[in-house]
Amino acid sequence: MTLLKDKVFYKSLFAIAIPIALQNLITSSLNMVDTLMISSLGQSSIAAVGLANQVFFFYILLTFGINSGSSIFIAQYWGKDDVGSIRKILGLALSISTVIGIIFTIAAFFFPKFLMSLLIQEQEVIEIGAKYLRIVSLSYIVTAISFAYSVALRTTGNPDIPMKISAISFVTNTVFNYILIFGKLGIAPMGVAGAAWGTVIARFVEIGITLYAVYTAKGPLAAKIKDLFGWTKGFYIKYIKTTYPVILAEGAWSLGQVMYSIAYAKLGEEATAAVQLTNTIQNVFFVLIRGIANSCTVMVGNKIGGGEEGEAYEYAKKFIYIAILFGLVLGAIMALTPKFTLMFFKGLKPGLYDVSYKLLVVMGLTFVIRVFNSTAIVGVLRGGGDTTFGMLLDICSVWIVGVPLAFIGALVFKLPVHYLLLLITLEEVIKVVVTIPRMLSKKWIKNIT
Repeated sequence: MTLLKDKVFYKSLFAIAIPIALQNLITSSLNMVDTLMISSLGQSSIAAVGLANQVFFFYILLTFGINSGSSIFIAQYWGKDDVGSIRKILGLALSISTVIGIIFTIAAFFFPKFLMSLLIQEQEVIEIGAKYLRIVSLSYIVTAISFAYSVALRTTGNPDIPMKISAISFVTNTVFNYILIFGKLGIAPMGVAGAAWGTVIARFVEIGITLYAVYTAKGPLAAKIKDLFGWTKGFYIKYIKTTYPVILAEGAWSLGQVMYSIAYAKLGEEATAAVQLTNTIQNVFFVLIRGIANSCTVMVGNKIGGGEEGEAYEYAKKFIYIAILFGLVLGAIMALTPKFTLMFFKGLKPGLYDVSYKLLVVMGLTFVIRVFNSTAIVGVLRGGGDTTFGMLLDICSVWIVGVPLAFIGALVFKLPVHYLLLLITLEEVIKVVVTIPRMLSKKWIKNIT
């Protein structure tokens, strides 16, 4: 395998991965800026907003599952130049995402305290988080719609459009957060409520620009209402058969992550705040990996859709090698530089600083394992259409291994939070052991179109 000599591969990789990575960098930077601003309000606010966003995290991962599953079809239909089917897939993704969005909006708007009380017992954190959650829930539906178009744009060769829109959203959110959180331009300081309203405003700006960009460009996604529907029974069944494992996998995995947050919360407010803070930092390191994984989904799917299964396998191997290389380098940087990254968060109490420092070291040392799994499962297996295997792997590893270990470590052994994180990482190790033979077997290569 000529890893460094395939110019066509790298041209396609850079064309897809760089805009996606930049978009993820913008999104992660936005979360970082939010956390930086909120950190000045105190440890309780960091914990509250972080836990409140677990509801959004669960919701957006479900929509990611819907659109990740849809992108498998879109990538292969794009390889066949079948625009009509692409629009029908987009219509299905939008419809299902909107229905789920309505359910989550109702739950978060009308029952925010109940949802927060499921995550943590500290009353102050519950009160602050409920206030934030009720407001930010107003952005859920439009976020899902924007996300569906964003994924479809990437998959049809236009990743630069979502990147530019994310940049505008980043600026909008940052400006309004600053004005509303701290009370500028004659507005009274709103604290965490200001952060929530900043997010809502940015999301509505984002959906407006997205729809404008799609329909003025008159590309494959500029569909009339009737083009988005009109699904035949066979088309719908084929879609559900392939995408439901992805949706279940993302739902089970993301709910598992929420359970991890509950386990961390059992160790106290300080541990909760430290995890939320360091996850924000880790997400910045992960932006390039998400770009690589999404590129893998698109490029492998295109090759399979075009009947080039041997080339798809070679592409998969190249993506894995590249991901491991970047995982080792970025992980080393994360483990060696916590003092530098934490200096940007002003006013951290010594205890919170110390816990965050140790968490970043552990995250850095185990980073390559998460990178491998992200690329192999989201990129290779899903890109190849092997969604059922990926679903079973995600569900079993999280719920049979990860979640039990998390609560045993927190409630029985009462481990420090950085050791608890290390214990939970055993779930990721098992994924690596199971995934490697599957990839080598080539059983994941399935032409679903």
